[in-house]
Amino acid sequence: MQDIITMADMGMIFDVTDDLGIDRESIRVELTKEDPGSVRRGAGGLLEIVVPLTSPLEAWLPTLKTELQRLGFG
Repeated sequence: MQDIITMADMGMIFDVTDDLGIDRESIRVELTKEDPGSVRRGAGGLLEIVVPLTSPLEAWLPTLKTELQRLGFG
């Protein structure tokens, strides 16, 4: 499993955030993957996303969407 996100990974993340109307400029995605993955509001209101290392991104995307909705998006 790759420990660095790819452009394809970013595309899948943006599919979720775009659907929720989140401005791409307000998102920060760590380049390295780390378990268990996380979504939080960081400094200045930026959304900070960490993709999980050992779970396939496709399987984690529903969690990403749920966490973003919990933070008040969508």
